[in-house]
Amino acid sequence: MAKFGRSGSREVPGITTASMSDIVFMLLFFFMVTTSMRETENKVIVKLPEATEIAKLERKDLTSYINIGTPIESLQSKFGTDARIQLNDSFKTVDEIRDFIAAERDAMSETDRQFMTVSIKADSDVRMGIITDVKQELRRCSALKIMYAARKPAE
Repeated sequence: MAKFGRSGSREVPGITTASMSDIVFMLLFFFMVTTSMRETENKVIVKLPEATEIAKLERKDLTSYINIGTPIESLQSKFGTDARIQLNDSFKTVDEIRDFIAAERDAMSETDRQFMTVSIKADSDVRMGIITDVKQELRRCSALKIMYAARKPAE
């Protein structure tokens, strides 16, 4: 019987934390690689019209976005209710599109510049004159690859 008796007080063995830092860094690296950060914050209200054809972007990192619409409610006291052009995170005029396209091209590598796409997201109630002015300025900048964002048609 003495063979099965407990002698003295036994301590609970400690948990080894040697590999815990490796696991934490591996998880951190995984989430950093798989998470996509939002590039711009919409400052205009855009109700997209329904599309007739849909084409998927091959490389979204080569796409520059131009949003056209009325400012959101919190910014209407400052900018009014007329349609505005949003380039990245700020409101700009048609004349400033050339500088925007030049800056976007400079941020790309030499080989990717020819694949640069400009995506125009315009509200369905925006006057066509503003969109035409934007398109004319994009032609002057030689940004000829343009996509128009629209909703999928209701089925």
